[in-house]
Amino acid sequence: MRVVGPDEPLGVRRLRRIAVAGSAGSGKSTLAQTLCERLGVPYVSLESFYLGPGWTVRETWEAEVLGFLAGDVWAIEWQGEQVRDRMTARLDVLVWLDHPRALAMARVVKRTLQRRFGRGSEIAGGNVEGPLRTFFTDREHIVRVAWRYHPVMRARVRRVIGEDRHPGLVVVRLRGQRQVDRWLRGPVSALLGGC
Repeated sequence: MRVVGPDEPLGVRRLRRIAVAGSAGSGKSTLAQTLCERLGVPYVSLESFYLGPGWTVRETWEAEVLGFLAGDVWAIEWQGEQVRDRMTARLDVLVWLDHPRALAMARVVKRTLQRRFGRGSEIAGGNVEGPLRTFFTDREHIVRVAWRYHPVMRARVRRVIGEDRHPGLVVVRLRGQRQVDRWLRGPVSALLGGC
């Protein structure tokens, strides 16, 4: 396993199977979508497999995710406790958006406000975030969850790095949007012929 920064070559011949790890608000979905566009494959969010109407968990989500992961080329968010190990076993590259907590929180608050006022991205299953006032009463409000899980996601990626169970895996650690942009312009463009 290799851990590289935004300017280092990836050491793979081509990008095929990529997962993007990070806390809520880190930009996982945005980066996974950008990578899919550059790879020339359709983007499918992991959340769309998981969430049904009324915030229900779809019964078929695990089988559908594993079917997606059986494909040859894809990029997706590194989520889903029940499928994460099997996803990691198929990866060529794990992109770790290890942004400062303040950046991730600012993004999740902005996204929540945009969604609440109808100008943000949709949530899978036709779901709608609760009223802003529930931040104070709902322990599962996305902003509170994002705060709690920021260090949890960091620990999960560090555990994968420390386990050394995936010798061919390349972990790209990016801290902040400037590093994400440099990585896309540098190593990713080099592998994809300037895309």
